Amino acid sequence: MFEVTAQLTIREGKLDAFKQQVAEVVRQARETDTKTLRYDFFLSDDGRRCEVHEAYVDADGFVEHQQHTAEARAQLLHEFADDHTVTFYGEPSPALSRMMTRLPVAIGQYSFFQGLDADRVAP
Repeated sequence: MFEVTAQLTIREGKLDAFKQQVAEVVRQARETDTKTLRYDFFLSDDGRRCEVHEAYVDADGFVEHQQHTAEARAQLLHEFADDHTVTFYGEPSPALSRMMTRLPVAIGQYSFFQGLDADRVAP
């Protein structure tokens, strides 16, 4: 699995428009993505910050998602938000490595170190 978090600041007076555009991006992802496992948006209590939690079958799932939602995400980020940062958790694929050089955001990257056994099941 390949995970991503993104953080951004919502522009003053743009929260309602931001929410509408997020709904459009999520709709597109739901209808077109084939490798997306999670794509969840969280708002701060004051409605000024947003954090996105994403999970994909593999790193190429993120690449696919970027292609499917490019226009709607560009509108979201250019019209309604600032201070966009992205953090990757896992090894990027060759396609994602190439894409990373063109992403106009601050990027962090972490490689897996240790965790619980993968075969654990939630109660």
